[in-house]
Amino acid sequence: MTGTTEPSGEIIGLYVGKVEDRWPGKPPSAIGKTLAQGPLRVEITGFADDCQADLAVHGGPEKAVHHYASEHMEFWQKHFPQYAEQFMPGCFGENISTIGLNEANLCLGDVLSTGSAKLQISQGRQPCWKLNAHMSLDDMAAHFQSTGRTGWYYRVLQEGTVCIGDRLQLQERHHPDWPLQRLIRARFDARLDKAVAAELAGLESLSQSWQAGFLKKSDKDFVEDTKPRLEGA
Repeated sequence: MTGTTEPSGEIIGLYVGKVEDRWPGKPPSAIGKTLAQGPLRVEITGFADDCQADLAVHGGPEKAVHHYASEHMEFWQKHFPQYAEQFMPGCFGENISTIGLNEANLCLGDVLSTGSAKLQISQGRQPCWKLNAHMSLDDMAAHFQSTGRTGWYYRVLQEGTVCIGDRLQLQERHHPDWPLQRLIRARFDARLDKAVAAELAGLESLSQSWQAGFLKKSDKDFVEDTKPRLEGA
């Protein structure tokens, strides 16, 4: 562990959603989540009552649960004052909202316990155009990415039951050199050092999709085109 205290946080909201046709001519989505009156069962692929529309890029064992820091809402309210009322816990399609945990005090591979479940951080969130459509802000995904306030995903190491009011407590730290804010910045850095990219590609705690992404970034000739993901082009 690093630091004098182990990071922990309190769950203030749990959110689940169903697949819906939200936007004419566009694919369906389950980004719209509603507050769940727990307790909720969390399984290997996420909360039992939650859904994902496109399992090729969302959900699955390595992106089972999305966590977002409630403290970030104040930043977004100030950044988009005319839309301040939109920014509240659950608005970004996250499953867990907390007080006390963020991208600065958690690291890749951290194992946390909550309720009777055990979770491990596997990657940051890679926002797409659906966030723009969901928030009715054309550049929301780009801002999400550039600020590094993306939240993060867990794999479920131990299935269990989780309630609002439960604490998330750090149990194990495997990569103290890779706090989430550094990892997320690296993933979206077009000029990332190739050796650093290669190092990240080899970290077993990292999700396979982000390992593959960093492996591509370790190639000196690779240029990543983010426009289709961020704009839906």
